[in-house]
Amino acid sequence: MAELTYRAAVARGIAQEMERDPNVVLIGEDVAAAGGVFKTTEGLFERFGPNRVRDTPISEEAIIGAIMGAAMNGLRPIGELMFSDFLATCWDIVANQIAKTRYMTGGQVALPLVIRTANGGGNRFGGQHAQSVENWAMAVPGLKVVAPSTPSDVIGLMAAAVRDPNPVVFFEHKKLFAAKQEVPEGEIVDRLGAATIRNPGSDVTIVALAAMVSVAEEAAVVLAASGVSAEVIDLRTLVPLDTKTLLESVSRTGRLVTVEENPRLCGWGAEITSIVVEEGFWHLDAPIVRVTTPHIPLPAAAELEDLAIPSSEQVVAAVQRME
Repeated sequence: MAELTYRAAVARGIAQEMERDPNVVLIGEDVAAAGGVFKTTEGLFERFGPNRVRDTPISEEAIIGAIMGAAMNGLRPIGELMFSDFLATCWDIVANQIAKTRYMTGGQVALPLVIRTANGGGNRFGGQHAQSVENWAMAVPGLKVVAPSTPSDVIGLMAAAVRDPNPVVFFEHKKLFAAKQEVPEGEIVDRLGAATIRNPGSDVTIVALAAMVSVAEEAAVVLAASGVSAEVIDLRTLVPLDTKTLLESVSRTGRLVTVEENPRLCGWGAEITSIVVEEGFWHLDAPIVRVTTPHIPLPAAAELEDLAIPSSEQVVAAVQRME
């Protein structure tokens, strides 16, 4: 058991899969000798060499087009987009080509690829480099969507993503890169579509993702001091979505709060709200509450960004407002 940062876990998770399967390759801007702009790929170039860890031009279209072609020809490529915001520049390839190829070829052409990208705010990067866009990918049929909150989950879910026969968009939250956790030695392999209960509770279910998980956990501590038992669920993957864990939790607690870094309009919490109302309405003892970022471009100013992104205080207040 060794303490590992979230950013080091990214490199370990990729290395684990590259060691296991010679068809796994990594490409992206500055992922080789530089070790990545966020230092998430340090050591991989030295360990696996220039044929399997390759730098690319500053072109998201080139990166995504290359991994699509590589996957069609027998490799299992991992492509890094420096910022998730830049999915917008190659969205046609992701949404209209990669997501649909296996379906439209009747399974004759599989695309076992992973698109890694740094997601989310909190680092004062401004509206074009700090968005949480996992709901973009969630809306496209054919893509699987992963957003881990801990170093251990980074490794295990990276393994699951690389081994999956379908394209996976893997969101790494920038604010979590320095977060640390004790992680076991040896191979770690998780599965997509399994949420985790981070804090058991009986009075309210709080559902969160990525950096919002720690926000929800902090809120649970404050609520516990006032006699409210909050169950915190870390979704981990949006597609596939673990509706079983969600509905079972709501059936026990009778209340649901979602904590989303997405802008409010069409955030993933809206889909979860729809599912719970449709399939678990009679378990609810109060209206569902969504705590979200406002529907605005994320500010770069520290004070404004902190106001925009959900906080534990906002979550506590949301729970206390419930009947």
